[in-house]
Amino acid sequence: MQRVTQPPRHKRRGRTLQAILSGLLLLLGQTLAETAPLQVAVISDLNGSYGSTDYEASVSAAVARIIELRPDLVISTGDMVAGQRRPHLRRPQVERMWQAFHAEVSEPLATAGIPLAVTPGNHDGSAYRGFAEERAIYAEQWGKRAPDVEFLDRQGYPFHYAFAVGDTLFASLDATTVGHLPAAQMDWLRQVLARHGSDYRRRVVFSHVPLWPFAQGREREYIGDPALQDLLASADVDLFLSGHHHAFYPGSKDGIALVGQACLGAGPRRLLGSRLKSPKGFTLVRLDADAVRITAYQGPTFATAIDWRSLPPHLHSDAAELQRADLAGTALPGHVTESTVMPGGKQLVGQQTLRTNAHGRPLTVSGALPARAGFAR
Repeated sequence: MQRVTQPPRHKRRGRTLQAILSGLLLLLGQTLAETAPLQVAVISDLNGSYGSTDYEASVSAAVARIIELRPDLVISTGDMVAGQRRPHLRRPQVERMWQAFHAEVSEPLATAGIPLAVTPGNHDGSAYRGFAEERAIYAEQWGKRAPDVEFLDRQGYPFHYAFAVGDTLFASLDATTVGHLPAAQMDWLRQVLARHGSDYRRRVVFSHVPLWPFAQGREREYIGDPALQDLLASADVDLFLSGHHHAFYPGSKDGIALVGQACLGAGPRRLLGSRLKSPKGFTLVRLDADAVRITAYQGPTFATAIDWRSLPPHLHSDAAELQRADLAGTALPGHVTESTVMPGGKQLVGQQTLRTNAHGRPLTVSGALPARAGFAR
């Protein structure tokens, strides 16, 4: 009988230790993947004049900066091209605009492996009478460019649809007109949130037209439906992202962060009650386990963040009052550090702990107190 030779004891121990370490590394990798914050860049209102196929330098600079930041997802809250003109643009003109947008935005993001999820703006695919062909072209363009995400409901894509990335549910609304959403779309959103909402740690809804006003000159251009606000609150939606008003504001109402986007194209606007125009910019949302953190990077280099304390603590309109999200406890500025400089050269130091947010999570951000004493937030 042939004798079976066992490997030396020290080699057996080595293999056992190697197996244990491999298992621990695998477990650690899975844990990090599950707990890593999800980062989402939000771009909006990139277009120029009616029919234009040219984009301002701010658009390509923002796209380059986003690629540098490597978010998990990019969302466009609409107005990617410059349609909705009267007299109407012809199909070849509209198609050339989309070709230019894809060359400037879609293709660089795709090459970088970053999915792009869109929602229509009034200049992309308006639901107002007379723009059916532009809506059809919008559907054609994005039907062949669906993002690489887990769709939960894509029947209405690329207008209203739902998908998931990591532990976050996203829902796009088709809001290109002023006023309440159609009853059928409200029913759809209600069903999506009821069916899938509890399966995810975070819930984000986005549209072009905002729920409530942000900017001067757009005071009447909003959805303005208390029933939609109530639905978002009852479904524990964390964040509602919108465009159209061309001004960044991290607002809050009824425990929901309502974030209006700056524009990247033409026409920055003033926030309600403000004398200063909002700078061009894009938003980076970080969805942590304990908080929603939001940074707006401003042009021309998009290396500097807008300091939230330069923004009004409240926005007042006939429709609603929005409170700044950090004061309401629904979201935090994402990248406030000791190197952040306020207007006038004041340095930020120290640490401030805010009260718990709407879901009872503690909110903490470093570098949120000014160097001089007695500064009122």
